[in-house]
Amino acid sequence: MQPKILPCGDTALTLQFGETIDAETNARVIAIAARLEDMAVPGLVDIVPTYRSLLLRYDPEILGGARLEALLGGLALEDGAVAAPARLWVVPCLYGGDVGQDLDDLARMKGMSPEQIVALHSGAEYRIYMIGFAPGFAYLGGLPKALHTPRLPKPRQNIPAGAIGIGGQQGNINSVAGPSGWRFIGWTPLRSFDPGRPEPFLFRAGDRIRFRPVDTAEAEALAARAAAGEAILHPEALA
Repeated sequence: MQPKILPCGDTALTLQFGETIDAETNARVIAIAARLEDMAVPGLVDIVPTYRSLLLRYDPEILGGARLEALLGGLALEDGAVAAPARLWVVPCLYGGDVGQDLDDLARMKGMSPEQIVALHSGAEYRIYMIGFAPGFAYLGGLPKALHTPRLPKPRQNIPAGAIGIGGQQGNINSVAGPSGWRFIGWTPLRSFDPGRPEPFLFRAGDRIRFRPVDTAEAEALAARAAAGEAILHPEALA
């Protein structure tokens, strides 16, 4: 499908790659975003990749909308745009407990045991389709169909950073504490967002995630190491 260029007010454009959400479309979005980052276009203020589109904010005193539109039209036809290599993160997860408060209810809803829910959730490989909503918040595709569950009718007011949840057909990793209507089944001591790090955001769109169940003792030990500034997890490079 030929991408569409849509105006978003007088200081932004959207490059829309399709009407559906799929890995191929998302990969095109990420690749064009990486290409624009490398080009460092004067006047291009912000580049925001999403599931199937790319939002571009610009300073009209430096970069005219018509010139940006022409640039995007050329880039959209390129076949050579390549995103940064994807990485695989094996994320430790403490299932259940205070943060994973919805695990038992979800098991009852699905007619499964909590152990079966954990096995399904940790047995899948997820794709980070985008980072958004909050700094470093990871939206995950690849949730097994048996775990698809609507969000709560009434959001809770304070869910901790590191909470791992389910919302509809998606999974997530909470990056900062805040309100949420997702159903949470676990927690990771991994800090996906830390403004004190040279690279504040741990994950990026296109990365892959697997969850590794851990017990309370290991989760607490990893949390102490993370609090001390230690990198408790390193990714594996993917082809």
